[in-house]
Amino acid sequence: METDKKSFDYKKLSAFRERAFGRLMGRLKRHIDSIIEPRLHAMGFTDFKLSYMGFLANLTPDGITNNELARRACVTKQAMSKVVNLLEREGYIRTEKNLSDSRSSVIYLSERGMELLKAVYECMQDVHQQFVGVVGKEKWEQMLDTMVVLVQHIDQNGDQQQP
Repeated sequence: METDKKSFDYKKLSAFRERAFGRLMGRLKRHIDSIIEPRLHAMGFTDFKLSYMGFLANLTPDGITNNELARRACVTKQAMSKVVNLLEREGYIRTEKNLSDSRSSVIYLSERGMELLKAVYECMQDVHQQFVGVVGKEKWEQMLDTMVVLVQHIDQNGDQQQP
């Protein structure tokens, strides 16, 4: 898109903005959040914010260290430590001393955390069904398949790779 002030075309910008990937993803995320967070609060998870989901979603059944969790969630170790402390205080996770490295702890999902993830899953199934009702199952599955390929590419090649 040309940015010369003399030839700036608002119609062209508007047409571009209509299909801008970042704008579309952001809009869909806000819509999903506006549905799910109030439902979770109504289910008793009143202290949970969806911004924590990226952390909880990266936990493993066998436990994970703070450093590995930070790497998976693409945040600093310091930021992860703050969230881990908060989630532990709120009862969504528990920590145990790392038997192979006494300087660190292993983080596990707690019973409350498991219940939360079940509730999130149920809420997301409802949102998915809403979207399938709009675009149809085939288009929905195709979109998800495409997103999986893109995320796998990012995971294999690093977040900072230029297109």
